[in-house]
Amino acid sequence: MSNINFEHQMDAKGLFCPEPVMMLHDEIKKMSVGESLEIQATDPSTARDFIKFCSFLGHELLLNEERDGVFFYIIRKTS
Repeated sequence: MSNINFEHQMDAKGLFCPEPVMMLHDEIKKMSVGESLEIQATDPSTARDFIKFCSFLGHELLLNEERDGVFFYIIRKTS
């Protein structure tokens, strides 16, 4: 279990590509620079997709782990 702080949460459990990434784009737009978002997802492709999202747009991936079939991510908005 992570002790990284976050201000926002997104539940993408049960959704499949491209829905989680589309939701992530929408959530990031609403956030201020420096704020973090916790995401819970069940689609394994989110690991690849969210890493690419952060790399391409310059956001920080603070957490990327799987627990009991649920993938947890924390992303910090940097720009």
